[in-house]
Amino acid sequence: MSEPAVVLDDLRAEGDELDEIVGGLSRQKWAWMTSAPRWTIAHQIAHLEWTDRMALLSVTDPDGFAAEAAKALAAPDTFVDQAAEAGAALPHTDLLARWRTGRDLLQKALRSAPTGTRFPWYGPPMSAASMATGRLMETWAHGQDIVDALGRTRRATARLRHVARIGVRARDFSFAVRGLAAPGEEFRVELTPPDGSGSGEVWTYGPEDAAQRVTGPALDFCLLVTQRAHRADLAVRAEGPDADRWLDIAQAFAGPPGAGRAPKGAGR
Repeated sequence: MSEPAVVLDDLRAEGDELDEIVGGLSRQKWAWMTSAPRWTIAHQIAHLEWTDRMALLSVTDPDGFAAEAAKALAAPDTFVDQAAEAGAALPHTDLLARWRTGRDLLQKALRSAPTGTRFPWYGPPMSAASMATGRLMETWAHGQDIVDALGRTRRATARLRHVARIGVRARDFSFAVRGLAAPGEEFRVELTPPDGSGSGEVWTYGPEDAAQRVTGPALDFCLLVTQRAHRADLAVRAEGPDADRWLDIAQAFAGPPGAGRAPKGAGR
């Protein structure tokens, strides 16, 4: 299979797994608060539904997407929350149906896109594989907020490889979005795959002889770059001052710097 098809298969699986978690929740549980300020479980799914819808618009109607992106630029600090609020106000059954329909339509659009096509986005234009990778990363990250709110755990899978890859590739962006100069050298990143992922090989990125390195479990690295856990609570380690700084500011998602999560026990 081509790379887009591989990522799209994993995106579908990630969405289906989250669907199994939220599909059977009561109306009351959809209103439970998550770790994102003011966001309920409904807000989390509404955000995924809206972002999938914007991705579909980008693929099928670039001019229509450009108009929506212009609205976002006019209200950069509020447009994400406004979209989530609008979706969360729907009956949860309607929101769930819209999310399911949008996921299916996006799958079909990306699978049928001509090879080499690049689609407009809120950052640089994206290929079909990059678009699918971004959607998988967001689905996994917002799914983490939901399972945390429900007090559940979920099995880490080899699909995290996509999240890790986008986290590594976003290194320079993590510096730039904070007005910092990106390091002039590549880092070596070595991540231990999740148990049962089917791969005994360490996931590696960057030159083997790099002077600065990041190592640790792939799950912890993905929690770090999606800012779903504080660095102090994770087993990710850095060698070198720039690599150490990166672990303080890493983010795999577009947009302004995230506030991240407080370390466990903070404020006690």
